Amino acid sequence: MPVRVGLTGGIGSGKSIVARIFEVLGIPVYYADVAAKNLYRSDPVLRQEIISHFGQGAYVNDELNRKYISSIVFSSPEKLELLNSLVHPATIKDAEKWLMAQTSPYAVKEAALIFESGSHRDLDYVIGVFAPLPLRVKRVMARDHITEEEVRQRMNNQVEDRIKMKLCDFIIHNDEKQLLIPQVLEIHAKLLSLSPTPSFFN
Repeated sequence: MPVRVGLTGGIGSGKSIVARIFEVLGIPVYYADVAAKNLYRSDPVLRQEIISHFGQGAYVNDELNRKYISSIVFSSPEKLELLNSLVHPATIKDAEKWLMAQTSPYAVKEAALIFESGSHRDLDYVIGVFAPLPLRVKRVMARDHITEEEVRQRMNNQVEDRIKMKLCDFIIHNDEKQLLIPQVLEIHAKLLSLSPTPSFFN
């Protein structure tokens, strides 16, 4: 099994961009959000649990009704915690299966809630992507076409970024002042040196 590396950061931090740089370097990346979307549809146990807790309106034409679910969970921390408690175990299990199939020196799991879900316990290292709060708010407003209030409401459901970064083994600053690629390359070299797997990446 390769070295297992988590990649996390608050909403709007730019962790997906960092993940794509790792992919360019030939490192496989597991995108937890993408996997969860597939599991909502393909995992019959997860699907039934969501319907049981959120009602028949949770699915439309065999697809998760995201607008319906979002309207419930983003205004209720308890309902969001419930949803996460259903999907996180399924995603963690799926990620573990994916990681075991990789043959690279290390592999990356990109997820916003690595610490919140407890999945950091199954990882060897965690990389945090940090960006100043005003910049994160601006990015998410532009990306999702939502108000500042809506962005901050979503942020309230995540561990505060400065706390999260203290738990990480490596930190990448995505503040539009420091270049991303040199930071990623430095961590890439370090992770290759930590891997027991012979590598053609060096």
